[in-house]
This record gives sequence, C-alpha cells and structure tokens, in this order.
Amino acid sequence: MNESVKKYFQGDGVIWGVIIALSLISLLAVYSATGTLAYKYQHGNTSYYILKHLTYMFIGLVIIFVTHHIPYSFYSRLSQLLLIICIPLLGVTLVFGSNINAASRWLTLPGIGLTIQTSDLAKLALMMYIARMLSLKQDVISDFRKAFLPIIIPVGVVCALILPANLSTSVILFGVCIILMFIGRVAIKHIAITGLVGIVFLSLFMWLAPMTHTSLGDRVETWKNRILNFTGSSKKENENNFQVDQAKIAIATGGVLGKGPGNSTQRNFLPHPYSDFIFAIIVEEYGTIGGLVVLSLYMWILFRAGVIVRKSDRTFPAFLVMGLTLLLVFQAMINMGVAVNIFPVTGQPLPLVSMGGSSQLFTSLALGIILSVSKSIKKEKAPETETDTQTEPNGELQPA
Repeated sequence: MNESVKKYFQGDGVIWGVIIALSLISLLAVYSATGTLAYKYQHGNTSYYILKHLTYMFIGLVIIFVTHHIPYSFYSRLSQLLLIICIPLLGVTLVFGSNINAASRWLTLPGIGLTIQTSDLAKLALMMYIARMLSLKQDVISDFRKAFLPIIIPVGVVCALILPANLSTSVILFGVCIILMFIGRVAIKHIAITGLVGIVFLSLFMWLAPMTHTSLGDRVETWKNRILNFTGSSKKENENNFQVDQAKIAIATGGVLGKGPGNSTQRNFLPHPYSDFIFAIIVEEYGTIGGLVVLSLYMWILFRAGVIVRKSDRTFPAFLVMGLTLLLVFQAMINMGVAVNIFPVTGQPLPLVSMGGSSQLFTSLALGIILSVSKSIKKEKAPETETDTQTEPNGELQPA
C-alpha cells in the first residue's frame, strides 16, 4: 500500500502532508464560518457551501496530482504563451470585469458562469516567465538591455494592470519579483531603480486617479481609508473598522485553547469570515495554539521549498519553486497579519484554507508545479540502478 502511494503521489512528502493538513483545517473552518451565510441565502441549508467548497477542494487536489506528474521543463515553454494570454485578459477584466465589492477583479466565463480572478493566472504566468528569463540570462545578467529590460517590462505591465482593482496583489507580486531578481543576481542598481520607479508610479497613480472622478478614484479613496484606519488617523466609523474590531474580539475570546470546533460567535458578525478573515475564526475556535499550527504549516512549505532549491542543480526549477513559494507564503502571512491587525485590510484569501473558487484552483496549480520540481530532483538524485543502464556490445555500461 505504501509503495502504491509513493508511486502515484511523488515529490516532497512533507509538502503533501501540509496540503492535506491545511485542507482538513479548511473544511472545518469553512463549515463553521458559512453557517450564517447559509441561513441568509440558502434557506438554512448549511451543507450547500461546504459541498461547494469540497468540490473545489477535490478539483484542486486533482490539479495538484496531474500537475506534479508533468515535467517542470514544460512550464518553461508554457510561460511565454501564458504571459501573452494573461496581459490582454487583465485588460479585459479591468474594463469589462464583474464588479464585486467595488473592484473589477473577476472575469465571468461565458456559458458556464464561473468567475475567475485573472490576476491569479497572471501571477503564475509571471513567476514562470521570470524564472525562465533569469535562468536563460545568467551569462549576461548584469546587462541592462539584454537581461534586465526583458525581465522588468512584463513585470511592470502585469503589476500595472492588476493595480487599479487589487493594490495588495499588485504590491505582493511586485515585491516577490524584486526578491526573485535579487536571488537571480540582477544588478543591485537595477533593482534599486525598479523599486524607486515603482514607488513613484504608485504615488502618481494615487494622486491622479481621484481627479478622474471614476471608479479608480473610489478605489484610491478606499485604499487611503484602510491605511488611515490602520494607523488610527481616521475618526470615521466604516466597514473596515467593523471588520478589524470583530476580528480582534474573535481572537481575544479564543484564548489559548479556543472555544472548540463550530463554537465561534463572531462568525455571526464578522463580514467574510469564510475568506478574508477566516484566520480570526480559526483562532477563536482553536485558540492561539491552532493559529500557531496554521502559521507553522506555511513555514514548513517555505522551509521545504528551500530544501528543494538547495538540492536543485539547475537554475530554472530553483527560481520557479522559490517564486511560487514566496507568493503563497507572503499571501498567507498578509492574510493572518490583517486578522491580527498587523497590516491594513487587504482582501487577500488564506491559501488552501479560505473558501473560494479560482484562488483555490490556482493555488493548487502552484503547489503542483512545486511538487513537480521536487519529484524531478528526487529522480535525478536517485542512485543508478540496473534499470538505468544498458549493456553495449563491447561489454561497457552506458547511461540509458
């Protein structure tokens, strides 16, 4: 039985364990957090949302399983095509996307009615593309024209298209790209210029957008209000204050051991307890210990990614694993930081835990790619066996 499992579920066993653990935590937390939502919109059918979430979770696990059996070299070739597709998709979403919570982040697929957050696909495509370019350009990595421009131009375009509807995703993606370029030995002066240009561009956007008297101006005002609420400079009570206050109550009343599974009180008051603030519900029901367990699981993913990178003899898989892992872990840290009021409200879901559709599927795809690299490295590091060699007519053994 154990050999059969290892045959079909390959790659880093610890990461597989973390995926299963976070999935189980997600099932318990989402079922508890969606009770009020079910009574409000589904006539008290509490199983509706958990079955929907379970369906997405199952599809996500299938994606991980299929993806991790695909050689990682395939993603290098795929990155260029995906990037070409993603850039116009982001533009279409920005102009014609479904407006939810005052932001055009979702694109509704015709015929099936499924809404996807195109920025999730763009993040994956950009990470694969940067990993590919950093790998190909190592011999000229310090050259501004030959190496830096081919990398930074797609980064700037993708982040700029995501920015108007989703500031936090754009900032996280831009930050991870900067870190990955630093790891990839891009010249420090080029990275510094990139950071400066990014800050100037964001400042100009926040200054000019309100003058347009469009939805862009409303989004900028929302960002400003969130920052003012976080710093305590705002005297106005609004939804963001209410969210943070309810999250604080949930965490404070959870104590060390929590109230127990399904016993959350703040799920009835906290907006989006099943997505943006699900960590607060986890801490309320499972206490500080439960919160630390969730935090540790994401740290394990980061640690195991470091192990995979250290074992890799090739640059592309190393950059790919590091970029995708940093995206997942940074998003998780920010979600948990918002819940405990370390960061302003951002709207980032907790990877593999929050209830969601496209976010969960693209997170699964990223984890599948990481496991694909791990699987390939394990095979490359495995000692040669008789099946790996063949005998030539002269009696000499040659690699198969």
